[in-house]
Amino acid sequence: MSRRITCRKNSAMTDLRIALYQPDIPGNTGTILRLAACLALTVDIIEPAGFVLSDKNLKRAGMDYLASAVMVRHVNWERFDAWRREGGRRLVLASTRAADPYTRFEYRPDDILLFGRESAGVPDHVHDTADARVIIPMVEGQRSINVAMSAAMIAGEALRQTNVVS
Repeated sequence: MSRRITCRKNSAMTDLRIALYQPDIPGNTGTILRLAACLALTVDIIEPAGFVLSDKNLKRAGMDYLASAVMVRHVNWERFDAWRREGGRRLVLASTRAADPYTRFEYRPDDILLFGRESAGVPDHVHDTADARVIIPMVEGQRSINVAMSAAMIAGEALRQTNVVS
């Protein structure tokens, strides 16, 4: 079952979505919700999260933008995956194990951009389920970029390509 938490959807909302797989850090989730509110994106949270999903935990990073954010909670991966398949949505996973740079990938306006746990990414069965995988190229020897920064970079490119922002 999926639950819509805050819905201030307006005509400016896009079909592109950000999904967070069992997020660990409330500050990153709050930052992503703030980003999504500013860019008219919906954020799907695939539970269980590593913290209590409450305004108190998200408010520091999300600030007063949380009131404008649209967040949908999915009780687990299986329910989320069934929901997105039913809607015919493509799942694009940000992964350090991907081969395709995020700037060379062709996004669709209704893609779901999936980001894994800060501590562990996504399990193999989720990685294998993704329709596509993209990577943010980094200098050799670096492990990963903060998930909120990654979400901003990839969502920005997807919005640019799909002409949602100029």
